[in-house]
Amino acid sequence: MSGGGQAAVSFLTKVAKVAAGLGLTASAVSTSLYTVDGGQRAVIFDRFQGVLPAVVSEGTHFLVPWLQKPFLFDIRTRPHSFSSTSGTKDLQMVSLTLRVLARPDVERLPEIFTNLGLDYDDKVLPSIGNEVLKAVVAQFNADQLLTDRPHVSALVREALVRRAGEFNIVLDDVAITHLAYGHDFAQAVEKKQVAQQEAERSRFLVARAEQERRAAIVRAEGESESARLISDATALVGNGLIELRRIEAAKEIAGSPRHRWTELRRPCN
Repeated sequence: MSGGGQAAVSFLTKVAKVAAGLGLTASAVSTSLYTVDGGQRAVIFDRFQGVLPAVVSEGTHFLVPWLQKPFLFDIRTRPHSFSSTSGTKDLQMVSLTLRVLARPDVERLPEIFTNLGLDYDDKVLPSIGNEVLKAVVAQFNADQLLTDRPHVSALVREALVRRAGEFNIVLDDVAITHLAYGHDFAQAVEKKQVAQQEAERSRFLVARAEQERRAAIVRAEGESESARLISDATALVGNGLIELRRIEAAKEIAGSPRHRWTELRRPCN
């Protein structure tokens, strides 16, 4: 029994050592592997060399445990929105909201990580966005922001793409999504619109009065010409023309239904 017990203990000890070895091996393998998912890239930090210059693409990769550590970047285009209140050239306050679609420059990820960290976009985009909006808006009057909005958007896009490129950020799209004026300017615009409508109405009334005046002149000239023709005809043939017109008018009256009805209702003597 003593020999059998010692053999069992020896066997169990070996099994425990093997299991411990397998556990340590599995743990080492697990800590030596990392996975980069789709739409991501990895930057490796080495305790001896610092941030390595190579960018690691998608897939499962090896690293030296404890010595190296991966940091994952999302390289897909993401939307960012921020607002700014800026002064125009004519000293009006304007509120604008800017939307950008941004992503990191993949080849520059080690530099981005070294200088800005993983939250590079939140650190950079609001700052340069406000800077560009204020600089561009200050070049225009308040009303020009509406009439020249495509030109304003193009200037903002050009300046913002250039500034973001200095931080290794790529902008796929830049758009002004909201534009609002201050209360005083909105009231001034409303009063101006009312004044323009009143001016249009006044011009319409003046034009109508002018047309009526011309029509009255034409009628007066026609009546004057008619009177002259009658006068000339009377002077030429005497009162015969007037008597002829009187007879014709009497015939028309006598032939009218109202006159016949009156004759029928007249009592006979």
